[in-house]
Amino acid sequence: MLAALSLAVVAPSGVPERPSHARVRAPEPRPFGSECRTSVAGSRVVADCHNPYPETDRVRLHVECDRWWDIDLDSAPVDAGPAQSVRLTGRCWKEVRAVWVSHRK
Repeated sequence: MLAALSLAVVAPSGVPERPSHARVRAPEPRPFGSECRTSVAGSRVVADCHNPYPETDRVRLHVECDRWWDIDLDSAPVDAGPAQSVRLTGRCWKEVRAVWVSHRK
């Protein structure tokens, strides 16, 4: 009986068959990126970021000013290490149109 089972697994050529429907799973992406909260008070902007993940996140604050003559701001990048919080600040001369934080590994 054991010989019959082993013959069923081996192809007539004597080479074991490989399943044609074998699937290869891609590795799941690791979570990344600080959680950032931004606030605007008049012309001043504050972004508080906390990185809960084991890889360093390089965060950068971007401020777009409302007036055409007001200069927009892109802050210097700041490294938020694992379990670290950082604060980024910026401002316009007048009103703020938009604020966002970019992330980089």
